[in-house]
Amino acid sequence: MGPPTLTPWAWAVAAVVIAFLELPVPGSYLIWIACAAALTALAGFVIGWSLSAQLTFFVVACIGTCVAGYFVYRHLDRRGKEAEPVNRRDLDLVGVAATATEAFANGQGRVRLGDTVWLAECGEDLAAGTPVTVTAVRGTTLVVARKARTP
Repeated sequence: MGPPTLTPWAWAVAAVVIAFLELPVPGSYLIWIACAAALTALAGFVIGWSLSAQLTFFVVACIGTCVAGYFVYRHLDRRGKEAEPVNRRDLDLVGVAATATEAFANGQGRVRLGDTVWLAECGEDLAAGTPVTVTAVRGTTLVVARKARTP
């Protein structure tokens, strides 16, 4: 009787089981451990080795696939931040024209945008009726600038 070992089929079944565990337990890393088990199964079909060699290969493969997974998810996360923000309707106001409804004092005033009067901030004092453009939104306050005159 030789040293204890696992067949490559045992590693393949383990890979499938671990991959299916990713479905109800979405931790995003079980799939990489399943990949390591699959690599161990593939290597086991090519190389006949002892249980300790299989376990060593599996641990090294786990580390490698989890590190690869980190970079994959990091890339996906970076790509997701460049996408349109969800539930940020206030950003739709940036670039919209409005009118000062009262004179701005110390950079503070109110502007009419559509049928709503908003608190507003501006880098300069403005007279009532001055056309402005929304440049940013801070909570419920619009940051505005004097609308550029077109010739």
